[in-house]
Amino acid sequence: MGIVGSAKESLNKIIVRGEYDEYPDALNMHCAVRLAEMLDQYSRELHKSADNLTENFMMSEIQVLKEAKKIELPNFLPHTAFLAILQKKIQEVSQIPVVFVEKVWNYIDDRIMSVLMDRSENYYQLQQSIGRAGYNLMVKMKERSRNWVTENVQMEKLTDYTSDPAYFNDWNRLMAQQQEFMDALENGDTEFQIKDLGEVAIAGLRKYEKPILLQAFELKMRMIAYWKIVLRRMVDFMALHLQFCAQNLVNKEMGEEIVNELFGGNGGAIEGMLVESPVVAAKREKLNGSIKVLTESKNVLAKIMDRIATSI
Repeated sequence: MGIVGSAKESLNKIIVRGEYDEYPDALNMHCAVRLAEMLDQYSRELHKSADNLTENFMMSEIQVLKEAKKIELPNFLPHTAFLAILQKKIQEVSQIPVVFVEKVWNYIDDRIMSVLMDRSENYYQLQQSIGRAGYNLMVKMKERSRNWVTENVQMEKLTDYTSDPAYFNDWNRLMAQQQEFMDALENGDTEFQIKDLGEVAIAGLRKYEKPILLQAFELKMRMIAYWKIVLRRMVDFMALHLQFCAQNLVNKEMGEEIVNELFGGNGGAIEGMLVESPVVAAKREKLNGSIKVLTESKNVLAKIMDRIATSI
């Protein structure tokens, strides 16, 4: 179908390939660059929403470690403590990706509907069906992305894992400062400079015992190193997801949805266009009635003419 093919090519240009020759001055149709800007903003919001790592330094870790105590050998870092802090941090940012995908699909929705309506403007009877197909498709895409985001957030909550060597490198570099940190506490220092983190207040930590301070420091450093991985995944996977969905939408699902709307269940829109409208049906009935009257009149007139001919 020419309409679908033309729309598909235009959308491939502006969404997938980033070509804007059809809309050189319409900046809102420069989808690839707008989506890249949205992704950058999403990344900034995620990082901005993260806790201030130097504020109330190690206090939340100490509190979690206290509540994670049980009858077991000492000096083992409880995995439940790490997961508890991780889940809390992820929950704090969990709505950011949901809001982001909604924003992205609303933007893509407007662009797709604009192109579809433009390409079908000379086919009014088809335009409504194409618009309905576009609407139904975008509802599906939004729901699919919301489900994908929710699943990814839940996966991050359930499992703390990475094969990225950057985590181990960062953690080792941070942990190398543990002894200096403990020495600063024993020397009565009120502040301590941690590389890659900044200056932290430590005066309030002296009231805690050394074993829990060592565990809290390790827990804090692990979380700092791992949180970078989590945020990186949330941004990178989002970019991959949106690129895949956008390309799949334009090259496959849009055409299928329009064809299904036009030719699908219950005959589709095309068959509906062939069904006689009530107005036409009424005119046809009226015309049939007129033809019937004319036929009867013709027969009556023929009989009269026969009688006249016979009488002569």
